[in-house]
Amino acid sequence: MQHIIRIGTRESQLAVWQAETVKQLLAQHGFQSELIYIKSEGDIDLVTPLYEMGVQGVFTKALDAALLSNQIDIAVHSMKDVPTQLAQGIVQAAVLKRGSYKDILVYKNDNYKSAIENSQLKIATSSIRRKAQWLHRYPNTTIENLRGNVNTRLRKVEDSNWDGAIFAAAGLERINIRPENSIDLDWMLPAPAQGAIMVVCREDDQFSKDACKLFNDDSTALCTKIERDFLRKLLGGCSTPISALAAEENNMIRFKGNICSTDGIKKIDIEKTVSKKDAATFGTEAAEEILQQGADELIRVLQDERK
Repeated sequence: MQHIIRIGTRESQLAVWQAETVKQLLAQHGFQSELIYIKSEGDIDLVTPLYEMGVQGVFTKALDAALLSNQIDIAVHSMKDVPTQLAQGIVQAAVLKRGSYKDILVYKNDNYKSAIENSQLKIATSSIRRKAQWLHRYPNTTIENLRGNVNTRLRKVEDSNWDGAIFAAAGLERINIRPENSIDLDWMLPAPAQGAIMVVCREDDQFSKDACKLFNDDSTALCTKIERDFLRKLLGGCSTPISALAAEENNMIRFKGNICSTDGIKKIDIEKTVSKKDAATFGTEAAEEILQQGADELIRVLQDERK
């Protein structure tokens, strides 16, 4: 009898799409699998801003627990939601080829363009990173809190008096619900690993490791490792205004990163390029460099704000 790999997923439309994608990849390599639905704390609490929930891994804890108690064999996550330090006993099994890493603005009507010029904008997001970068560029904007899965958030925007809201492009594009009234925010650096999907399994589960290794995308895995190393060195998580993007081009890795104060007033940027063969510690090195440029002081302020 063939071993059936149990895929753990959250119940949102996007999470299920991601898990179904992994199921199809497994099938292409001759592996049978089934989806197991697990509720997460992040899905149940739709009011508290993400950065006030106080824990990294708010969307991954329930799946981690299901993995470690052998209810599932693998779990599928939006990689940007995964803490840089995985839970003990859990390892990265694969990273899928990256989708769009961009943030987008979904706007209510064309008046948002003149509203930006007149500094009278109301924009919604629960991401402290998006809020900080937006306020750095448009300091007089009013930022509103917006929580829930992507469908819920789109409905809230429609029913609100906001001018628009910020979303990850990949989340809307994967399930074909990106509205026409949206624009790419090319100037906004993404969260580390945004647009990438990670599969994790138990450390001692060689069968699942071997199966998932067959569809691991090496380039995406390297670039997201660099971004997450940068984040980890700066002691960041999803509640920190730290952004990073690494991209491979002609055997070179181009990296951009920044850290902002939560009010957007201060921002420190870094941009570096290195050959792919020398990229193993690139993220950590970039973080050390930006710390010397004053990021250490910004991080101290951020830590004080959390107390």
